[in-house]
Amino acid sequence: MTFIDKDIADVIVYPLKKYTDERGWLAELFRHDELEAEFYPAMSYISFTKPGVARGPHEHVDQADLFCFIGPSDFKMRMWDNREDSPTYGHRMTLIVGASNAQAIVVPKGVVHGYKNIGEIDGMVINCPNRLYMGEGKREPIDEIRHEDDPETIFRMED
Repeated sequence: MTFIDKDIADVIVYPLKKYTDERGWLAELFRHDELEAEFYPAMSYISFTKPGVARGPHEHVDQADLFCFIGPSDFKMRMWDNREDSPTYGHRMTLIVGASNAQAIVVPKGVVHGYKNIGEIDGMVINCPNRLYMGEGKREPIDEIRHEDDPETIFRMED
């Protein structure tokens, strides 16, 4: 399959504005009055990724992710529309996000995604998915198709 480098339907990208004063800064990551109910977070977590390291690509059957890239490093975020019923099936989006371009990205279910720290320092990512990891009480199977475990995958972080 050859991917088309274009926007993907239902992926939402919006800037994260830093409000700065003499104490430092803050940024609103999401607001219920600016987010569709289907994407309301059920939990959140923070991760740090070392320079040159990628997480993904993988996709979810039922879960949407709301990633927040605000620094201190930059990431290459890549998404592939793997939803056969989508008008943008076969599209690929690549964004540079983080310290130089603070953005939030809502990745709907069925969109394969991964990111790679392209900076020189550990990078922070906050994720606010709309489903609990492993469900209530961590008693359900993990909702993840891990393409990164397949050496023959068509979903590649590198061009």
